[in-house]
Amino acid sequence: MPTFDITQTNRAIDQLLETTKKPLHRYLLQAYHRHRNLEMAGRYPEIFVPEMTVEHPVYHFHMMGQDLKLDGAEAVMGVYQQWAMSGQSIFYAEDEEIAVSDHMVCSMGFAYQQVPGAVLAAAGLTADQRATYLYRTFEEMTWPYDDRGRLVGEHVWEPEPTQAQLIKLEPEDVLTTAEAGRQLAPFIKPLPSFESAVLSLSR
Repeated sequence: MPTFDITQTNRAIDQLLETTKKPLHRYLLQAYHRHRNLEMAGRYPEIFVPEMTVEHPVYHFHMMGQDLKLDGAEAVMGVYQQWAMSGQSIFYAEDEEIAVSDHMVCSMGFAYQQVPGAVLAAAGLTADQRATYLYRTFEEMTWPYDDRGRLVGEHVWEPEPTQAQLIKLEPEDVLTTAEAGRQLAPFIKPLPSFESAVLSLSR
């Protein structure tokens, strides 16, 4: 089984930041980077501060053969809380490509999500309910942002669910959210103010 390092999940964002010059685009990539690390670290309440996320975000997930709409911050935080408690907030990325424009960040590549076997079985997949797996699939995401660089929502799409793979983890390879938070803490940087990072540099 490949060796996974959660501190490298945002590597494609780091690489794009190296060549991105426009202040607005850099700000969106930094916000995207911070959001993903906070989510994986189980620090999801910090995502929903007014500077990062609109008051009423709407998420659309099309994954594992299911369509899910999360309407509002409370609904989204409920899922993030569930993921943090069950270890489903652990993600790894492979061959990810990222693009940024004035109002969105897009991503495509292979995503690995750590998922308990009981959750997979409830979704109709064949899995040992006592085990934990990595759910590997090709994933496309679009994250729209408003005029002040605040997240409006997420659109997550799995084009070919039948091509997904389940990788059964040995108990010692299961990463807890607490351990992910410890590893990611040095990489979670404060987000600069929109005014200083974008408006002042764009004048």
